Amino acid sequence: QVELVESGGGSVQTGGSLRLSCAVSGVSVSNLCLGWFRQAPGKEREGVAKIATYDATFYAESVEGRFIISRDNAKDTLYLQMNSLKPDDTGVYYCATTLSRYCNIGFTGFESWGQGTRVTVSS
Repeated sequence: QVELVESGGGSVQTGGSLRLSCAVSGVSVSNLCLGWFRQAPGKEREGVAKIATYDATFYAESVEGRFIISRDNAKDTLYLQMNSLKPDDTGVYYCATTLSRYCNIGFTGFESWGQGTRVTVSS
């Protein structure tokens, strides 16, 4: 059974940085399409970034140039480095996987999810 556990959330001021981690068990991350999502208060969950098995990455326009998604295959861990944070980045961040080597178009097809970690950015 695949399990994803996020950590690294917290409270920062505008312009600050945070690094989120997602520990994956039950399967090797090297064989998975992985992604980060977030849900702001009162809004729907949205895709933030994804990484394919061949390390191709894709970012939502709102975070392009500020966030970096990466993974450590040896540690079976997914990361999201978040820089130049803005209040609009506030929300609960989730990691997820398609349970497949392949990423679908956009941020669709993600089937297994973590429990989330909260990020708060104050102005």
